[in-house]
Amino acid sequence: MEDYELRLLMCFPGSFINTSGEFIACRESNTYFCLANCKDETEVKYKVIERLSRAAYKTEPFYREIDNNRFHAFISAGVNEFLGTSFGADEWKKIYTKLGNCCNRPLTERFVASGYDLNILEGL
Repeated sequence: MEDYELRLLMCFPGSFINTSGEFIACRESNTYFCLANCKDETEVKYKVIERLSRAAYKTEPFYREIDNNRFHAFISAGVNEFLGTSFGADEWKKIYTKLGNCCNRPLTERFVASGYDLNILEGL
């Protein structure tokens, strides 16, 4: 296991990597992405942004609003800790809208390479 994979697990308490190589950030909400096809830490950062930004911003897997708010905070905190960022709700909205679900991989690559400069996402 790579150092960045261990760090990813530590950023999301209770998370795990299953036998299919999927990183399960939260079992109760089925929030995960495939880690097995990431060749290095940079690709993991792309996936964290593309696959977890929706959960940090707006996913509502639970019936109660308080549980959904806790879920958003959990995912946001984990992603921020892994990336070394401090994105809040407004930033997650922008990130998810422009990069979520792998809708623009070249832009995700630019965003990561810039050190997560939100100005890159402006005006697109």
